[in-house]
Parts: sequence; structure tokens; C-alpha cells
Amino acid sequence: MKVFVTGATGFIGRVLVARLQRDGHDVIAYARNTEKATGLLGSQVKVVSVDSEDGFTEALRESDAVVNLQGENLFAGRWSRTRKEALRSSRITFTQKLATTIESLGLNAPKVLVSGSAVGFYGEHAVTPTDETSAKGDGFLADLCADWEQAAQRLSSSGTRVVCIRTGVVLGRDGGAMQKLLLPFQFGLGGKLASGQQHMAWIHVSDLVSIMIAALTDARYEGVVNGTAPGVATNKEFTQALGRALDRPTPFPVPGFAMKIALGEASSVLLGGQNVFSSRATLFGFEYQYPDIDSALREMVSEGGVEISKNASGDYVLRQELVVGKPLDEVFAFFSNARNLSVLTPSDMSFGIRSEVPEKMQAGVVLEYDIKLGPIPMRWVSRIDSWEEMVKFSDDQLKGPYAKWYHTHEFEARGPNTAIIDTVAYRIPLGPFGKIAHWIFVKNKLTQIFAFRRFFAELRFGKSVSKDSLKKAS
Repeated sequence: MKVFVTGATGFIGRVLVARLQRDGHDVIAYARNTEKATGLLGSQVKVVSVDSEDGFTEALRESDAVVNLQGENLFAGRWSRTRKEALRSSRITFTQKLATTIESLGLNAPKVLVSGSAVGFYGEHAVTPTDETSAKGDGFLADLCADWEQAAQRLSSSGTRVVCIRTGVVLGRDGGAMQKLLLPFQFGLGGKLASGQQHMAWIHVSDLVSIMIAALTDARYEGVVNGTAPGVATNKEFTQALGRALDRPTPFPVPGFAMKIALGEASSVLLGGQNVFSSRATLFGFEYQYPDIDSALREMVSEGGVEISKNASGDYVLRQELVVGKPLDEVFAFFSNARNLSVLTPSDMSFGIRSEVPEKMQAGVVLEYDIKLGPIPMRWVSRIDSWEEMVKFSDDQLKGPYAKWYHTHEFEARGPNTAIIDTVAYRIPLGPFGKIAHWIFVKNKLTQIFAFRRFFAELRFGKSVSKDSLKKAS
């Protein structure tokens, strides 16, 4: 199937695109910056610029399905009148344009539209269990979601199957509501919000994307589906679970008035309780990978099998091994293509290739990148030091933040699976100050980067297939 995705470079969009590719679908992404989108999504994704009206129409014409994730971040600023207009325009006005274009295609129109929405539709229900049959609530966010859904649902009358997914708080690496909340918790400074008794409707990003793909491929999905996990938690329960996952105390509650001062009306999303679950996903037999808050948060903060030690030369050595469920040739082709490096890199590093990438990689090739470490932009230059096709390759830092960085990537076929072994020997500059920086910041940051790399590799290629699974399949 060919799937047209708007909002593809966002937190949820990146995960969706990788999962669609793993399942064998072709993806067309709609983006403002085509170069940046190609970097974030990989060389196999076709990117259409928002500035090309003809390209927009033709991309929809050749697509079998559409996933509409377009929308400004709710928490990017206080909800002033101007900000509210931007939130509505980015969702409602764009979805109206999308629907109008699809209607104009007649028999060539995509057969299914999966469009975003949010549990904000239900307003604030502190205790009452709420599912897809519950009535619309009151307030700006409820009105926004209702109008957003209406803009998409108009296509139902012209033969397109429409599914609106009302999402809760989405948990996952590299984005979502947790990205800003995680740092104080990591330092043991986190705590519940206000009373902590308000319910949180949440879902792990992997499960949300699985619901979206089910909605694309299963004709039973139509109308509204709540994108929420079955294990609804109060904010206090969520806080305690995150403390357990990080092995940190959570003693510092954030007063409700402080949230209102910081976020204004937007604070209602975090302070207003919503006990929302998905009757329809359960009815259709959807199986959650992360049904409870503990399992979701443990995955989100896990170290991804990263081990860091010291060798006899005094270098730090990082090692990670993972096994994915695709054959060696497919995995090696992806990892050995420098154009795919951004796909495996957290978005806050703003990774971008400055130099021209050769069609065929080999020893001696020099590549130049832009990256950020925290808020600091810097240049990274590396040289491919050795290259063995389908076996391994190594890159050596010529210029960058480390006194030494030598990264060896090894690949090994294991039946239908592929093992990927990363080994990095590195040194920190600045002598004793570098050692302190490594202990406070660098070690944790590298662990996060490689844990993200593991998450996306398993997302893109699937987890390893066991021999028992193969026997059952045959």
C-alpha cells in the first residue's frame, strides 16, 4: 500500500513512517523542508513540499491511504488568541483543504483517511469512565477536536473510510509530553502535578502507531477510536511509576497555580482529569504491547543494552548488540547509507549532513555533519577507516567534540535475523574536567542516543524472529 503522511517529521510521524516501512508499505511524506524531512525519514521515503500544490494533488492521487497528523504543538506557547487561531488553522483549515482535494479526485481518491484528534474532545471528566460513546465536553480543546474531526468526517459521504483517533498523552523517546518533564525526574526533582488525583489518559507511541496501522488495514475501524491504553493512571500513580523506572525519588509536587502561571489555559490539559479508555480497540481484539504504565515508562527510559567500560589504554568503550528481524542484505544496505543516519539520531541533536554522500561507500570517504550537543551546535568530520561489504565498517572522528571517537559497526546473519554490534572507543578532552563531564552528562547522553538507535532499528526492521515463531508460522 502507498500511504501519504502529513506531520511525518513529528514525534508520532517518525515512528509511524518507520513502522509502515517495516510492514512493506511505501510512504509519501508532506513536509515544509524536504531536505530535512528526507534526513529524518530516510532515503526511501518520497517527500512532497508544502509549497507544491500540484505535487500535493498528485501525491494524493497515487496514494491508497492517508494519515493526517498535521497540527501545531499544543504546548509550544500560551493559548493567546493568536495562538488559538494557529492551533485551529494547522488542524481544521488544513484538514478541510485535504478533504477538498481528496473529494476532487473522484475514483482516484485514497480509500481510507486516518486523521488525528485528541481525548480533549471529552472535556474534563475527573472520575467518570469515558469511551467513544461519551458526549463532547466543554472548552477550547473540546471544540477544537470536534471541528477537526468534522473536517475529516465529511469524506465519509464520498466513499472514503474515515477513522479519527483521539489520542491521550503519548509516551515515547525523543518527543511528546514527556520530553520536557523527564529531566527533573532524572535528577530526583520530579513530583506529582497539583493534587495528583487527576486521571491521565495515556498511550505508548508504539501502541498508538499500531492502532493507526490497524485503522489503515482493517475495515472494521471506522468513525472514532480512542488512542489510549487500557491502564488509565492518576497523575500520582504516573509519577510514582516514573520514579520506579528511573530509580529516583519523586518528592517535589508542582502546585496547580504554578502550572497555570507557566502555561495559562493550556495547563488544563495536564491538570484536568480524563479517565478515557478505548472500547472499540478492545472490541476489535487489539493487543497492546504496553498495557500498563510501568511497562511503558520502563521502555521509555531503558538503556537499550548499552554497556560502557574502560579499556587498558584508558579509552571509554561503549558496546551495544541487538538483533533485528530482517535479513543481512537489507539491514546492511540501510545502516551503511549515510543518508539514513538522521533516522537513527534523536531529533534534538539536529543532525544534518553537509558534505556530498557518494553513491557507494568505501574506505577513505570523508563525511561532514552538523550536530548539537545540548544547546551547543558543532561540526563533526569523520572518515571511513575500513570497509568490508556485508561484514563491518569503521569511522574515525577527524573533527568533533571528542578527543577520540572510533566507531566500528559489525553485522552478522543469524538465520532470518541480523545482529548489529556497535563498538565505540572514545576519549573526553579537558582532563579531569572531562571526567566530571562524562560522569554528569556525557555517559548518560550517549546511552540515550544509542538506546534511541536501538528503538528505531527494532521499529524499522522488527525484533528478532525466534525459531519457535518460525515453526509456528510454517
